[in-house]
Amino acid sequence: MDSTIFFFLVQDGVINGAIYALAAIALVLVFAVTRVILVPQGEFIAFGAMTVAAFEAGRTPPTIWLLLVLGVLATIASVVQERHVLGARTIARIVSTYLLLPALLAYLAAIAAPAKTGTLVHVALAIALIVPMGPMLYRVAFAPMAQASVLVLLIAAFGVHFSLMGLGLVFFGAEGVATQPLITRDFSLGDIPITGQSVAVVATTVVLLVVFALFFERTLLGKALRACSSNRLGARLVGVPTALAGEIAFALAAAMGAVSGVLVGPIVTTFYDSGFLIGLKAFVAAILGGLVSFPLTALAALGVGIAEAFFSFWTSNFKEVLVFGLILPVLLWRSLLAPAHAEEE
Repeated sequence: MDSTIFFFLVQDGVINGAIYALAAIALVLVFAVTRVILVPQGEFIAFGAMTVAAFEAGRTPPTIWLLLVLGVLATIASVVQERHVLGARTIARIVSTYLLLPALLAYLAAIAAPAKTGTLVHVALAIALIVPMGPMLYRVAFAPMAQASVLVLLIAAFGVHFSLMGLGLVFFGAEGVATQPLITRDFSLGDIPITGQSVAVVATTVVLLVVFALFFERTLLGKALRACSSNRLGARLVGVPTALAGEIAFALAAAMGAVSGVLVGPIVTTFYDSGFLIGLKAFVAAILGGLVSFPLTALAALGVGIAEAFFSFWTSNFKEVLVFGLILPVLLWRSLLAPAHAEEE
């Protein structure tokens, strides 16, 4: 291996690692706040890329129908869960959040699609269509069992994953799509060519990580989410609405997934089920980061991306096995060091 191949592999690893970092941080956030391992995080990624592709083709994205279906289900679930405190204000909040907002977004998407309004509008609308799905999924699938064990929540997460994957096949079809790069100009670093999309991926990831850090350190909402992640019971006792915190965590995860989809769309062909593999590799990074630390998770995701690039060069047939095998020594080490304890009720 000469230096040129080495730097090519490092570049590919950094790009993949940046995408994994966004998804892994979303996984850590959701798990810390709600104890849910968000298996369907990959669906947000796939739907984000396929939504942008539909806009670029001048077609109304099928995402709007998925959003409307989830909105109806979330409305029904909210009415059932809050039936004891239903009033005019509560009903108005539920209807405006889960019915009127999705309908407005669907209307804007239907208008913008045939007009081909440009990349920035397409990206903004795609993210706006994906973000509300997070709180809707939490309201429908996870809020009713918020006090269940982690294992039960994991089983529910797999159920949501398979449901969304099936809906993705129904609404988007089995064909793969690719999107236009966000930056079309190419660059070079010495003898190493660098695509504009690579710059967009790394720059967007760095900006989002900085914004994420400032959000948790400087804002009241971020501190409330940190309180829920540290002690859910204590946070609830001091007035932090844990159910709302769960919805916000899912919304942030959906946003990170949608951005990841926008970034990965020009790099690889995306299918309705492509996000699952990306989500699994992000989960490896989250495990390596301990499912608690955002900085460690970001560094672990970068390491996973670089390792994957070198594994694909040395033995591409076993690339996935080797990547997923990275968690085995970590799990073994932690199982030997951590004392056994009963799961919290």
